[in-house]
Amino acid sequence: MLISPADLADRLDRVTVLDASWHMPDTGRDPDAEFRAAHIPGALRFDIDAIADQSSGLPHTLPSPEAFAAAVGALGIGEDTEVVAYEAAGLFTAPRAWWMFAVMGKPIAILDGGLARWQSEGRPVESGPAGTPVPATFSARFDPALFASADDVAAALAAGETVVDVRSAERFAGSAPEPRPGIRAGHMPGALNLHYAALADETGRLRPDAELRPLIERAGIDLTAPVIASCGSGVTAAILALALTRLGTPARVFDGSWTEWGGDPARPIATGPAAPKG
Repeated sequence: MLISPADLADRLDRVTVLDASWHMPDTGRDPDAEFRAAHIPGALRFDIDAIADQSSGLPHTLPSPEAFAAAVGALGIGEDTEVVAYEAAGLFTAPRAWWMFAVMGKPIAILDGGLARWQSEGRPVESGPAGTPVPATFSARFDPALFASADDVAAALAAGETVVDVRSAERFAGSAPEPRPGIRAGHMPGALNLHYAALADETGRLRPDAELRPLIERAGIDLTAPVIASCGSGVTAAILALALTRLGTPARVFDGSWTEWGGDPARPIATGPAAPKG
């Protein structure tokens, strides 16, 4: 699931490296421009806004298996291609790329520490646009056990199952406004809250299992039961899914997340802190 810069450097000529960087619109950052300025040699761009269902009306939701297969095949990724995803720094969107591949039937790795750690270790980067890969054939095999729709979430909550929202405590409580216009503030009644940033250490790397387990359990999450992870738009929920998978807990990602739920007036919402589970 995670690969060190040293191990990637040893295999750089045998893997496809994807820069999956993405930034919230209010940051003013351009991941494509940053890629052209500096990227791991041979890397290609994996744009979660482009490899998405453009007809959904929601940000970067999962495309159909056929569309995903065509997009990654155009990146030269075939059935047996070894893939490593990274991002500029921290742990934010590379897990989304990891989850997208996983739900389409292909395991990939994430560069532990991203480009920032790669550069801090003095490893080379290159500038300019990505090269042109040789197209390959990729067959997507959608795994419904990793995906959750709004109806799946509603059914899970009604059954008392665990849904975890990884937005900040303020956004979860409804005391901070949502960054996307027209989206109500609050959370799904019955959901738990664990901010995704707590899952990473001060360098932006996923915490070791010995730290993840008690941290997650303190949020009221039963690691012996399946979990649905949600966030603002299905990106940082994948960080929790990554951590839970590391710990052996089945996890699904609510793809539309709060943008879908909070934007649908038919869905109930709650405000304030999470109620104790059970």
